[in-house]
Amino acid sequence: MNNREKDKYLILSAKFGEGHKQVANAISEVIDYMLDDAEPITIDIMEWTHPYLYPISHYIYKRGINKFPQVYSFLYRKTRVKSSFSVKLNSVFLLGLQTMLKIIQEIKPKVVVSTHPFAAGIISKLKEQGLIDIPAVTIITDYTDHSYWIYPHTDQYVVGSTQVRDRLIDLGVEEDKIKNTGIPVRKRFMEVPPKGFLLDKYMLNPNMFTILIMGGGDGFFGKGLTTFRALESISTPIQIFVVCGKNNKLKKQLEWELKDLKHDVRIFGYCENIHELMAISDLMISKPGGVTTSEAMSMDLPLLIYHSLPGQEEDNAEYLYRSGFAFIAKSEKDVIRQIENLVYNSAPLKWMKQRIKKYQTKNSSIDALRVIVGAVKRVQSPKASNYRTIQKREEIEVSI
Repeated sequence: MNNREKDKYLILSAKFGEGHKQVANAISEVIDYMLDDAEPITIDIMEWTHPYLYPISHYIYKRGINKFPQVYSFLYRKTRVKSSFSVKLNSVFLLGLQTMLKIIQEIKPKVVVSTHPFAAGIISKLKEQGLIDIPAVTIITDYTDHSYWIYPHTDQYVVGSTQVRDRLIDLGVEEDKIKNTGIPVRKRFMEVPPKGFLLDKYMLNPNMFTILIMGGGDGFFGKGLTTFRALESISTPIQIFVVCGKNNKLKKQLEWELKDLKHDVRIFGYCENIHELMAISDLMISKPGGVTTSEAMSMDLPLLIYHSLPGQEEDNAEYLYRSGFAFIAKSEKDVIRQIENLVYNSAPLKWMKQRIKKYQTKNSSIDALRVIVGAVKRVQSPKASNYRTIQKREEIEVSI
């Protein structure tokens, strides 16, 4: 019997946006599923390295991006390309080096996988200072680039599109360090029950048009859609799933406001079975988070994008529209008009489904794991040591 201790795969994420966490979960699941000799360990880097700053910064992020989107947009664009300003702002989030070094010394991982840009920055800085010598893999969770994802001591990048791959090459990243696998999705999106079974499970009419409306993990919805009263103007009765995420206030509000709608409306909070709802929907209305759209594409589900949040979501929306994977609505009236058109003419949806199927990456998490394992084999020689021996840690000054 082989009693060798399992190799540790350290996955670093953060709850600033649901997508980073979902990608971390996808990688953790596929490691458990495919590697008998490996153990995934997932850590929220902000919670561990900034325990006092984390609750405040998370609250400011959620409130700021919803109430003051233009401020976030300004900061995102200002730091899009590396500059003295972006370096200074980023340095605030690199203050947790000592804590991360201690975590790595205790866990002794075979590889570190970052699904959040600040995690990638901290690992690169530790490698730059010679304090660790571990393969570092970064998974970019949007269909766009940003300076905070790119660091000199990252050994491998996993990206979701050829566009991001080409952009990273233009920015000086070596071509063999970039692999386009698609943004990793969780295992459940590869194992969806038959559509007939799901139609029975949710008691749906197979002949009625079905829409899935999502606002992301925190339940953000665009202006005008918070009441959903505009949907009443759609002349033909349809079936509607509304997923509010963790926004319980919105869920209760919609349950009251939509109870008399002529359409068949089902309202959900945080939904673990979102893959099932996607599988039986004809169209998804959503803000274009990288992971949510990647999940929809794995289900051949066309998107109607409305009210993108500033920054990376605007970039995601542009990419999805230009690639033929999504429609874009400019206003509430435009949302209703496009739904009406698609209810009566399904040809655009059929074309888009075929387009998505041609480019989808249903096995993206498996492909990403192959990249991670390959990085370990390539970066580490059999005799290489993962860690420097540090006798007196108090004598080491970790500087930014």
